[in-house]
Amino acid sequence: MKKAIILLGCPESPSQTPLAVYAANKLTGMGYKVTMASTPSAKKLLEVSDPDQHYVQDKIDIETCLDELAEGDYDLLLGFVYKDAAVSYFVTFYHILNTKSLALVFHRDPEKLEYFENSVKENTDAEIVSARAYHNPTPLRVRLDRTLDKLNKEGLNEKNDDEDDS
Repeated sequence: MKKAIILLGCPESPSQTPLAVYAANKLTGMGYKVTMASTPSAKKLLEVSDPDQHYVQDKIDIETCLDELAEGDYDLLLGFVYKDAAVSYFVTFYHILNTKSLALVFHRDPEKLEYFENSVKENTDAEIVSARAYHNPTPLRVRLDRTLDKLNKEGLNEKNDDEDDS
């Protein structure tokens, strides 16, 4: 089974937690086993949002998991990038895991949004999905859906290519 890790930082934006649960649901539907790496406050919000763990079964602390993280542990990195610290975490995980990566960059301030996008671009080759978002998660969700659909089709094409080789 493919494995994905979702990074969640400080949950200042009301959009982050519902989008994280949504992304976990989408990735699970695509065949990924999903792990949420988050700050303690983001973890508490996930526990309240999904008390029966329908969408998020595996949760780890974003700080402590760094010591045991290694290339090959995950097939997909999805990071929520809303502030400087989130950029740092995403870039760090990106370079350790060396895997397919997607940064969800969002902010209500267009200048900060551009700054965070540029920071991710300068330090990674990750795919970037960005939108002005704070209270309303819809713009980011729509872009995330498009990107995950594309990723899913690429995965199907890779699988079909592998089957053709046999």
